[in-house]
Amino acid sequence: MQAASAVDAPIGVFDSGIGGLSVLQALRAELPHERFVYLADSGHAPYGERGDAFVAARTHAISAYLRERYGIKALVVACNTATAAAIHEARAAHPDLPVVGVEPALKPAVAISRTGRIGVIGTRGTLASAKFARLLASLQGQAEFVVQPCDGLAHAIERSTAQALPADPASTEIRALCARYTGAMGRFGQAPGEIDTLVLGCTHYVFAQDDLRALLGPEIQLIATGEPVARQTRRLLQVAGRLAPSQGEAPTQDAVQLLTTGALDPLQAAAARWLQLPADCCAAVQVPS
Repeated sequence: MQAASAVDAPIGVFDSGIGGLSVLQALRAELPHERFVYLADSGHAPYGERGDAFVAARTHAISAYLRERYGIKALVVACNTATAAAIHEARAAHPDLPVVGVEPALKPAVAISRTGRIGVIGTRGTLASAKFARLLASLQGQAEFVVQPCDGLAHAIERSTAQALPADPASTEIRALCARYTGAMGRFGQAPGEIDTLVLGCTHYVFAQDDLRALLGPEIQLIATGEPVARQTRRLLQVAGRLAPSQGEAPTQDAVQLLTTGALDPLQAAAARWLQLPADCCAAVQVPS
């Protein structure tokens, strides 16, 4: 296993698919002088509809792969389901490596909600986890949470990257699923008893923001996790003495490498659509179980 102490080593980021690219966006904005290697485990997605043991095994395999192959200096688990199922195991297996997870941004939502009624959407795996239950319990009495699992939404977002943008966005599968699940949650608005804040409890859902805003209206606040994760990553790198120096120009050569265990075309399409990155920064890989 390569040492993870070099300041110029890349930061590893992984998700079950392309959803974690929303976290990578925030990381690149917060840490413009760092290099990144992102792995989408699309060949085994979606994690949210798998068991904890499977997700933990994939997390272990990918963490080891990124250390051994790329010598990463930190690991960002950019997947709510993998964080819930395996973040403690990842930290125990790599005690010398800063490991950052994601969780639904309930605390920030409490701070900004005016009605005190907050919606939370996520995968079934995340919302059924013991980690999420503890987070919810820690905020008991501070707000009322309406929790809604969104089966199929992350997978629909994955599939959409391989398709041309539709002439009528309202006709998409993503819009239909968003309408179904938000409709089941009750009234959204700013009046007493209405949901005025929606927590996006899956990194994929950031890429459905336009659909959600069209359905719910501009006054509903949407809260994601990318920016807090990026700030925490910066803090841990600084503490570990691994933060890339901010003097000079940001890295350009191989600054971002995108990998997938699934089909290459969807990752290339997502990279172009959401990160404005060229196809040649993407590659297909195999990660042994």
